[in-house]
Amino acid sequence: MHPRAAEFKARVEAEYDLAIEIREFPGGAESAADAARAIGCEPARIASSLVFRASGIVVAVASGATRMSEAKLTAARGVSEDEVGMASPESVRETIGWSIGGVPPFAHDREEPVYVDETLEEFAEVWAAAGTPQAVFPIAPADIRVLAGAESIEVAESPTDGESS
Repeated sequence: MHPRAAEFKARVEAEYDLAIEIREFPGGAESAADAARAIGCEPARIASSLVFRASGIVVAVASGATRMSEAKLTAARGVSEDEVGMASPESVRETIGWSIGGVPPFAHDREEPVYVDETLEEFAEVWAAAGTPQAVFPIAPADIRVLAGAESIEVAESPTDGESS
């Protein structure tokens, strides 16, 4: 097992008293679709943890079949549009403690707000990153909310977002 995945597993067991099963796949995943193919599930069941700057650092966990809506994150945070954007790889590593592509939905170095998109609630189990782009673990979306202290909100774009009437 990759050392960072082993570190994540040990941290989850120690801090959350939760045993998790980590599955690793060679080559990693450039996208949620790649991860879904490697796991053998649909992209909608990939819980992608994306880190944003939005009046501080926040983590948004959304289905791999959706796109994040910065406008919805802006509204949820009560900040202006120019304050919201993807966090830099350096700030992700410094604040959350994991590298982009391997950010888990919880077990972060600092407590920062976490939002879980409501679309994940459709599934009993989803797959989330386990510390590296090559490692994932299965978990119920409700458990992500509890363990991350996350708020369930709509942060993904709906099919009609951006369309004019």
